[in-house]
Amino acid sequence: MEASERARNRAIELRAQITLHNLQYHQNDNPLISDEAYDSLVRELLNLEKEYPEILTPESPSSKVGAPPLNSFNQVKHSVPMLSLDNAFNDEDVLNFVRRMNQRLGYKVSGFLMEPKIDGLAVNLIYEHGVLVCGATRGDGQIGEDITLNIRSINSIPKKLSGMGWPNYFEVRGEVFMPKHGFEAINAKARSTGDKVFANPRNAAAGSLRQLDPQITAQRPLDFYCYGYGQYPEDQLPQTQSELMLQFYSWGIPTNPEVRVIENLEECLAYYREILGRRAILAYDIDGVVYKLDKLAERESLGFLARAPRWAFAHKFAPQEANTKVLSIDVQVGRTGALTPVARLEAVFVGGVTITNATLHNLEEIIRKDIRIGDTVIVRRAGDVIPEILRSLPELRPSSSSPFEMPNQCPICGSDVEVNDGEATARCSGGLFCVAQNKEAIKHFASRRALNIDGLGDKLIDQLITEKLIENVADLYSLTIEQITKLERFGEKSAKNLLESIERSKKTTMAKFIFALGIREVGEVTSQALSKHFKTLEDLRNASVQSLQNTPDVGPLVAQHIHAFFSQDHNNQVIQRLIIAGIHWEQETEHQHPNDLRLTNKVFVFTGTLSGMSRDQAKAMVQKLGASVSGSLSKKTDYLVCGADPGSKILKAEALNVCVLDEDAFIELIKTNFSS
Repeated sequence: MEASERARNRAIELRAQITLHNLQYHQNDNPLISDEAYDSLVRELLNLEKEYPEILTPESPSSKVGAPPLNSFNQVKHSVPMLSLDNAFNDEDVLNFVRRMNQRLGYKVSGFLMEPKIDGLAVNLIYEHGVLVCGATRGDGQIGEDITLNIRSINSIPKKLSGMGWPNYFEVRGEVFMPKHGFEAINAKARSTGDKVFANPRNAAAGSLRQLDPQITAQRPLDFYCYGYGQYPEDQLPQTQSELMLQFYSWGIPTNPEVRVIENLEECLAYYREILGRRAILAYDIDGVVYKLDKLAERESLGFLARAPRWAFAHKFAPQEANTKVLSIDVQVGRTGALTPVARLEAVFVGGVTITNATLHNLEEIIRKDIRIGDTVIVRRAGDVIPEILRSLPELRPSSSSPFEMPNQCPICGSDVEVNDGEATARCSGGLFCVAQNKEAIKHFASRRALNIDGLGDKLIDQLITEKLIENVADLYSLTIEQITKLERFGEKSAKNLLESIERSKKTTMAKFIFALGIREVGEVTSQALSKHFKTLEDLRNASVQSLQNTPDVGPLVAQHIHAFFSQDHNNQVIQRLIIAGIHWEQETEHQHPNDLRLTNKVFVFTGTLSGMSRDQAKAMVQKLGASVSGSLSKKTDYLVCGADPGSKILKAEALNVCVLDEDAFIELIKTNFSS
């Protein structure tokens, strides 16, 4: 396999992992890996996309922020995007960030606004005529969740501003967090009542802020510090953010007392070490220090990347570590049959939490780190739930130890375990026969982004499988009210609600149905592409590997997974039962008159950052005119649209004789084709 193909396959894996962890962290408030482990995934993806620009796709999470907003709340479009921050992990990274600023500006920068990086939930507050009118989460950076009622319940956030001189309309951005003492109190109360405790203050703050009942939020000990602004009248902005923060403070908007303006880089690093030294005694959790240029004119000159400003970054703290022992290594079976070894650890207190488990990912990682049962290992944690084993200490290893071996049979169903060429992951071959896979497959099928069967959670799925009422997803549509009411904690009303939700799920879209099937490597974006390309489910089921690869962004490996899935008789039998049960969708039709599709069969590729629109908006424009969008250049590409910082794609486009458009030329092309 060529290096570029290996890079493409690895990028697909990384994007899937990063997207999952973005949803777990930003939307579900339930992170599965450490901050540093997540950062390492992002760094690896960025490096791959930089080295092999042809594998970059418009949907790559490397150019996105956060996660989509929850449907439980109304949505708010941010007038100014809420971006993330790039990370520095050591002094050298900091020097490189500042060096790039100096190079772009043509002189040595000075004047940094420094502040602790609070581990909470970013929000945007809108004030009109001095009154708080809207509060929203970051969401995906473009669209957030409307949590105004919950924001109003936080005492430290002013509902009406004090003093005078504020603009008629402006936006304040900051972090909602739960102080340590409040977190300890709320968890102590939860333990006394037998309720679920929060994993850490960040999860507690995020979960509290996303309550549908604002009265519950009001009972939670939440606080707020402003760290910046969104939309603000340019003619009323001072020359520096530090001056603006003083204005905010005079109007009653809380600002962090640790914020400090520091002139040179050496003192900035000293501030970082000072805050690190006082981390344990601060009233709130932090995971680093934020460096921002104080002068707003310099920020304007430097501008932004796709997901982060060039004039700011976060200098992250090293994760906290501790030694413990590996008591055993268990093997868990996931939805796709993947076998994941999990280390059971001697309980150890790390970063404020008692740790007893750590995922080992796969056999390849166990061999690379040489982790064995009985080993003393170094565990590190950065405010997350599941920590990472950094390395083992062979010098403390018992003489009787032996290397870990992955089982040859599935620990759940006894089926043979298979390892495909080029993959590190071992998988159970039991398919729908394996109970572990059935449970996860049903949970995925019913999830919000798939068929959205409200009320069908883990415990209910466990009961339905235990009572042998269901074996696969098709059995959901045969359930009766009599069967459900016999289950624990289910009355007639709740049973009716569940059946109504199952009935509603029958009307869906082809893309959601494809995603719900849980085909390996087929996420929401790929499901959309398959739905658009094949039009009907029957065409997709009968597609060859080659025709599947003709779908945008479907490579050989994904095509093989899709083809293998639809080649299995038991899968097709389940699909047929689902269709007979009544699952359906409207056939997608093109609403435009054929004469309006001026760019039919044209292929566009986008690179760099567009200033007047997002890539998704630009993509929607050309698709409305009949064109398609690809993530990589080829001889089939008709147009390469270049924004700021386009990278090496321009050179490749010239070599392939592809027409290159800057943003102005692209807009003119769109206008011409819409109006002609």
